[in-house]
Amino acid sequence: MATFGNLSDRLSETFKNLRTKGKLSPADVDSTVREIRRALLDADVALEVVKEFTGKVRERALGDEVNRALNPAQQVVQIVNEELVQILGGQQRRLEFAKRPPTIIMLAGLQGAGKTTLAGKLAKWLAKDNHTPLLVAADLQRPNAVNQLQVVGGQAGVAVYAPEPGNGVGNPVKVAKDSIKFAVDKQYDTVIIDTAGRLGVDADMMKQAADIRRATNPDEVLFVIDAMIGQDAVATARAFQEGVDFTGVVLTKLDGDARGGAALSVASVTGRPIIFASTGETLDDFEAFHPDRMASRILDLGDILSLIEQAQSAFDEEEARKVAEKFATDSFTLDDFLKQMQQLRNVGSIKKMMGMLPGAGGLKQQLENFDEREIVRTEAIIQSMTPAERTNPKLLNGSRRLRIARGSGMTVTDVNSLVQRFEQAAKMMKTVAKGGVPNVPGMGPIPGAGFGGGRGKQQAKKKSGSRSGNPAKRAAENAARAAGEKPAVTAGTSGGAGFGLGSKGPNGSANPSPEELEALQRFLR
Repeated sequence: MATFGNLSDRLSETFKNLRTKGKLSPADVDSTVREIRRALLDADVALEVVKEFTGKVRERALGDEVNRALNPAQQVVQIVNEELVQILGGQQRRLEFAKRPPTIIMLAGLQGAGKTTLAGKLAKWLAKDNHTPLLVAADLQRPNAVNQLQVVGGQAGVAVYAPEPGNGVGNPVKVAKDSIKFAVDKQYDTVIIDTAGRLGVDADMMKQAADIRRATNPDEVLFVIDAMIGQDAVATARAFQEGVDFTGVVLTKLDGDARGGAALSVASVTGRPIIFASTGETLDDFEAFHPDRMASRILDLGDILSLIEQAQSAFDEEEARKVAEKFATDSFTLDDFLKQMQQLRNVGSIKKMMGMLPGAGGLKQQLENFDEREIVRTEAIIQSMTPAERTNPKLLNGSRRLRIARGSGMTVTDVNSLVQRFEQAAKMMKTVAKGGVPNVPGMGPIPGAGFGGGRGKQQAKKKSGSRSGNPAKRAAENAARAAGEKPAVTAGTSGGAGFGLGSKGPNGSANPSPEELEALQRFLR
């Protein structure tokens, strides 16, 4: 969500100032609406959309629903969220499939908007849902457009209909029309037609797109628009609506760093819903558009539902059950750890997932510094181990760790750190699996999370032990208690020497007792 990053930061700062007020006056509301207006205009949201949006927010913010609310500031945030959902299209709109296959989907838009790559993303997305899509190369003007679609189709694992070489050769209307008959004969249930674009709106492009639409009678015409296009987004969308009359919008390049707010205006200005969003360069960076979830992301309220859906699509429930059983039986190995890492990588970008958490905007710097390649390094270290070493990390002596470090291109310190993290994770998860309270490294047990009378017993046990700060003396006193004897009382005080050396022993001498020496040796070992 880099495209809306600046807008999100500005709105979050505005609401942060608003939350410090217990009661809102008309002046507070006007000031907040004014900041929202500036943030939207700076983000390139169309002026007419900004006026309508801020007008509704101000009217509702000055109404009874805020004045009577227990938390007026939170109520204003809710109003902004609801109005933002409306300018994004209101409710989610899904693709409409033909009652009798094939379903015909035509893509239209300017050159450079990412139509060809999007065609592959859409085809792969449909294939995951058990559809059989066919890509059609009807862009015969742009150099190597046909070849690019064939490459994208191969990456997506779907068929491509390309009877013409392109590069100015062939009739795109005839190709699009013939593709329908080809799809029926070969039993493809979805046809995705990639059409030509131009660097700007012109009559020839519009005529060709309109001719393809009349020849194929598509069920969906998707207008593909670059989220970084700026204020031209509204004018371009209106031109395509008049020339082709699209049924839905697809936003591309939402991972860019431009202001991108003009893309928010398209649904409101044209009255056509945003159906899909392209969020990255790979074919898997593609998702159905949910206006309510997008509004929550922009306002830094998180998008937990999308996060859960991504996790469910990547994680195997049966595998998760087996891992849980291994945790409980203390049989979790580095091989299992490796599988978990690989599943986590299959979910997608860790940064994007963390960005879906509420309040992630405040962790922007940490997210930027997060290195996605850490998982790859972890895999390299584990894969450099032998099966026996993965099963039993206790075999990893110094020479083995050196060999693993060299084999993975890492250092011995990296190997040691991985083994330590693995042991801590396994120990914590084993405790959780058995219903216990895990010790968080550096924090100790989770406060107030004791079960039953366990906490009292732990405290009683702690009180019954030696409280000496001297390790040797503490060990000797605890050993005496365990033997049923009364611990000897040290005469005098320690002069600050390490391990009690130099202080008086139980017999009043300055030398340590045999028990203290034995305890000290055990401690040093």
